[in-house]
Amino acid sequence: MKRIIAIIILLLLPLFYFTSCSKIEDLQEDPNRATSVSPELLLTNIQAKAFNNVSLSSALASRYLSYTNGVNSNQYYNWQRSGFGKYDDLKQVKKMMEESEKAGIEIYQILGRFFNSYFIIDLTRTFGDVPYTEAVLATEAIYQPVYDSQKSIYLSVLDDLKSVSDALAENQEPIVGDIIFKGNKLQWRKLINAYYLRVLMSLSNKTGDSDLNIRSRFQEIINNPAQYPLMTSNSNNGALNYFNIQDNRYPYFNDNDLQTAYYMEQNFVDKLKDFEDPRLFRFAEPKPTAADDDMNDFESYGGLKGSEDLNINTSKAVSGEASRIAERYFFDPVNEPSILMSYWEQEFIIAEAAVRSWIAVDPETHYRNGVAASFDFFKTPMPEDYFDNDRIDLDAGNEIQKILEQKYISMFMNTGWQIFFEQRRTGFPEFNTDGAGILNNGRIPKRWMYPMDEATNNAEHLEEAINRQFSEGDDINAQMWLLN
Repeated sequence: MKRIIAIIILLLLPLFYFTSCSKIEDLQEDPNRATSVSPELLLTNIQAKAFNNVSLSSALASRYLSYTNGVNSNQYYNWQRSGFGKYDDLKQVKKMMEESEKAGIEIYQILGRFFNSYFIIDLTRTFGDVPYTEAVLATEAIYQPVYDSQKSIYLSVLDDLKSVSDALAENQEPIVGDIIFKGNKLQWRKLINAYYLRVLMSLSNKTGDSDLNIRSRFQEIINNPAQYPLMTSNSNNGALNYFNIQDNRYPYFNDNDLQTAYYMEQNFVDKLKDFEDPRLFRFAEPKPTAADDDMNDFESYGGLKGSEDLNINTSKAVSGEASRIAERYFFDPVNEPSILMSYWEQEFIIAEAAVRSWIAVDPETHYRNGVAASFDFFKTPMPEDYFDNDRIDLDAGNEIQKILEQKYISMFMNTGWQIFFEQRRTGFPEFNTDGAGILNNGRIPKRWMYPMDEATNNAEHLEEAINRQFSEGDDINAQMWLLN
């Protein structure tokens, strides 16, 4: 982690602007300026970006928390545009792959294909069609790239992820600069195979598409554990650990807003109380009005409804009826690690695939594995009778809802926007929109609008992409291919 600071210095060296009227080609090279960066240093920086998935914005949109210092667009579902910042990360990946090729090293090119897949999936599930072939994969710079269809992006990613897993199994080179798995290739293979399953599950509405071939791809991974190893415990989690060192601490350490303006969301608290789920005691502080401040009494906890009018929520918070998030989230510089992909998510994915009859395994086993792993991650003993609760036991008829509700609980303050996209895909868990403060006509947005810069710098290709996808135009409620 200490290398991150050095990387930032190397990668963000200031450009020198010259006031002379000399031509650029007449200027001599500065011998003190770095013209290349070793791929291992770039890998460290890329990992720090990809694995850092702790987000208050997603916590509001996903109904984990509520905010009281104003009307937050993420909480009230009135967002508009997002940015193309992930392309900066993709540029770093491309640079890593180029430097790896120059040095005659293959391993960073292999890992680069995984990170290309990871960042482009994040972009396409945010907007819909986005530039990929000409913006990322082209060998030369194209400043007005065409937009690839979402389907073609997913096909490319699925093929790349499988090839990466196969290539890692054959490669004998060391991975230097790896702050996640310390160069352990088996760990990388498990992560990438589990992430491959996540991408396949995100396509659950497309099982009839013969080009994608979702079921057979999923079965190939599950039925060949020797060739495609998967995670077996939390020790395999793709996790970024934090350290009590400047620029390496938990992202919300000493965050004043988190201490004073964020409260637990009421429906999330109520669900944990209905489940008699002691993870609540790790997530939250008792509300100020709780009798004797009993941390192990479910009735000591309350929350603010995410869609409720701000004034009502503020009044309830002032009266002491709402729980704040546990203080470790803003007082502990280390806290828990940030997760890109976890063992428990993998197990919930396999359980869902079994319920959908994609694979012939016992969904109950993988469902319970996922729940137990989540309790372990949050350092909370799981009650022996936890699955005796009818709301939790995986009985026939509503298995997917129960799997998604447990996945929801397990991703509290972690894994970025993943649970929001899971809810968008399945409708579970239910996010409340019936409060008096809700915006966007009470609808949960389906996407973000494209950046305004694209309308200026790449207008023709942007307009073409919007017209072929959305009859209503570039709208937050428009339905992208992935959801059809």
